[in-house]
Amino acid sequence: MTQRRLMVHGIGLGILMFLPLLAAAAGEPFLTNIASRVLVYALAAVSLDLIMGYGGMVSFGHGAFFGLGAYVVGILAHHSFNGTVIGFLPGEWQGTASALVQWPLAILVTGLFAVIIGALSLRTTGVYFIMITLAFAQMLYFFMTSLPTYGGDDGLNLWERSQVPAVDMYDDNQFYYVTLALLLAFLYLAHRVVNSQFGMVLKGCKQNETRLQALGVPTYRYKLVAFAISGAGAGLAGALAANHTEFVGPGLMHWTRSGEIMIMVILGGMGTLYGSVLGAFTLLMMEEVLSSYTEHWMLILGPFLVIVVLYARGGIYGWLVGDEMDEEPAERADGRTGGGADDG
Repeated sequence: MTQRRLMVHGIGLGILMFLPLLAAAAGEPFLTNIASRVLVYALAAVSLDLIMGYGGMVSFGHGAFFGLGAYVVGILAHHSFNGTVIGFLPGEWQGTASALVQWPLAILVTGLFAVIIGALSLRTTGVYFIMITLAFAQMLYFFMTSLPTYGGDDGLNLWERSQVPAVDMYDDNQFYYVTLALLLAFLYLAHRVVNSQFGMVLKGCKQNETRLQALGVPTYRYKLVAFAISGAGAGLAGALAANHTEFVGPGLMHWTRSGEIMIMVILGGMGTLYGSVLGAFTLLMMEEVLSSYTEHWMLILGPFLVIVVLYARGGIYGWLVGDEMDEEPAERADGRTGGGADDG
């Protein structure tokens, strides 16, 4: 890792660690709440970058996992607060407000759905993969709108946030640091994954999946596991989003949410992981600032996105570090040197 890259990482981590203190010193404590929202979506963007930036799987259904994770928290909190039984589960379970139950369950449920959706979607490639992931996301979206018990189109209010031992989740600073800790933990997990032998195969699938299959590598299994990890990460982000807004609704699953997360990845830099955090910060802060001047703020975002794509190789992160991305060539995945897609 170059000195410039280390400096960028160090400055970024320093800002994240001390942001609540800086916001308080500036007399703008509400910035901590906005920053928490940025971190939540950064987690979702990092999870998408894992499959899109490294595995070449352009999923337009990532919002489904994000919204599903939020609904797991919302449904459990709803029944816990009202003291009612969750009808679609066996037994007399009335839900819970404990984060130690809600968040792992959100990860488990979204990971399971990711396996099911991925098992079908990964049998296709290219635009067909994009469309089938979009179709599954819209199916879940319309399913949740059809459930009046959980608000239908109107969504569901959270009457209490998840309960974390020794943490006051209603305190903006403490909520921020919990979210930051989970984001850093997932970043570490994703970093270990992409820099392992598993990650080499995943990068190889993006570069030349046909060659790997010819060498006997079960690429489908690798991609399915990566898809499941990505879905679980988005589910955790959704669980945090539900706590942040204290509301869950079908809009979290809509295809436009998937599009927003994808834009974050593209802005920050695909295949960088850390760039996704920058992308989330850039998009959400542009929305926050520009929307205060005009409701047509996307007219400014559009040209900005085009400029980044055309002139900033590797997105904003690539522009900041100013060196080559950490992309491993497909040859590293199959142990060979040289040879492109046309080697035959």
